[in-house]
Amino acid sequence: MSLLKAKNYLKKYGFENRIMEFNASSATVELAAKILHCQEGEIAKTLAFLIDDKPILIVMSGNYKVDNHKFKEEFSVKPRMIAGEMVEELIGHSIGGVCPFGVNENVNIYLDASLKQFAFIYPAAGSSNSAVKLSLEELESISNYKKWVDVCKQ
Repeated sequence: MSLLKAKNYLKKYGFENRIMEFNASSATVELAAKILHCQEGEIAKTLAFLIDDKPILIVMSGNYKVDNHKFKEEFSVKPRMIAGEMVEELIGHSIGGVCPFGVNENVNIYLDASLKQFAFIYPAAGSSNSAVKLSLEELESISNYKKWVDVCKQ
């Protein structure tokens, strides 16, 4: 279902044919990089947080993690990830396939500066065995992101 939501979303921009589906799991950064023959940093992982009980997504480089201090400076609260069993309900995709495409309407999306070091990145496409190759400009134009942030560290 999530793959179909992402595919329908990407179809609005003519990118649905760019979705790659794999016979093996790409649910982690390590697995995705291995399947795609790329650096882990090129995998655009999407993490789900709650801010004042509202869901947000942060799309970041796969080899980075959230810096608690930077996050609190940006959002005025400590980072609080959404519990695994609530991710699909609140975001619209389940863990392993969370991406900024076809999410629930109330979800704000942020792109982290860690992505800017790569010409192309590979976010998931709604399932634990899919990805889509995008330039940063393409990601910006189709992700309906709120703004760029700098909340991560390597």
